Amino acid sequence: MGKLNWKVKLSALLILVSASIYLIIYLIFHKPETELFYIGIDLAFVPLEILIVVIVVEAAISSRELAERLEKLNMVIGAFFSELGTEFLREVSGYESMSGRIASILRIDTSWESRDFRELGSRIADMEFRFKLGSPETIKLMEYLKEFLISRRGFLLGLLENPNLLEHESFTDMLWAVFHLMEELEARDDLLGLLPDTDYQHLAGDLTRAYSGVVSEWVRYMEHLSENYPYLFSLAVRKNPFNPRVKVEITE
Repeated sequence: MGKLNWKVKLSALLILVSASIYLIIYLIFHKPETELFYIGIDLAFVPLEILIVVIVVEAAISSRELAERLEKLNMVIGAFFSELGTEFLREVSGYESMSGRIASILRIDTSWESRDFRELGSRIADMEFRFKLGSPETIKLMEYLKEFLISRRGFLLGLLENPNLLEHESFTDMLWAVFHLMEELEARDDLLGLLPDTDYQHLAGDLTRAYSGVVSEWVRYMEHLSENYPYLFSLAVRKNPFNPRVKVEITE
């Protein structure tokens, strides 16, 4: 006969200990009816014990595990902006139709609080970003984005394979939008040549989708840093891609 499972052994041991205690109590007091009464009380409490252990304790453990997964996810988001997102915003934002207005409301500083970020999030959600492609400057932008995003292909694929992203649907959607933009640009052999207006409009739609997603995630990430990591938030403010006047060096 094979070795018994450790759970079976533990269960048998606990039952034996419980039976031994009841037997000792009976031998000392010789009151079986009282003992049966307390056994009944203990059995009546079993469903409540199950409720406490299975539901309450499990919920607390699940909540803690979720918090840990979200913390890991925020590390992934931070890696995205360090490796790709911040530079993407810096290079693209100046070509958006409302770039001046966007830049003015996204000049976040270290004095911002949760209320400021909530107001900013609402304003960003109501905005409709637009890009008009086809000019010599925007054609150079597309060529730059093509090379830049292709150079980060492995990094993007690594992020999309991260199981922690299942907890953050909007960030995953943003990654897919950026990845799709890269594939659209890569599929065109010569972006410096003249493309049909319809194709420029299509690429503008892809760029708008990716840009709006990155902007929204950047605002959420900045709020997370302000609440949890003041020193990282300070650096992110000094690297704000929407403020051309910022400097990484601290002068005051």
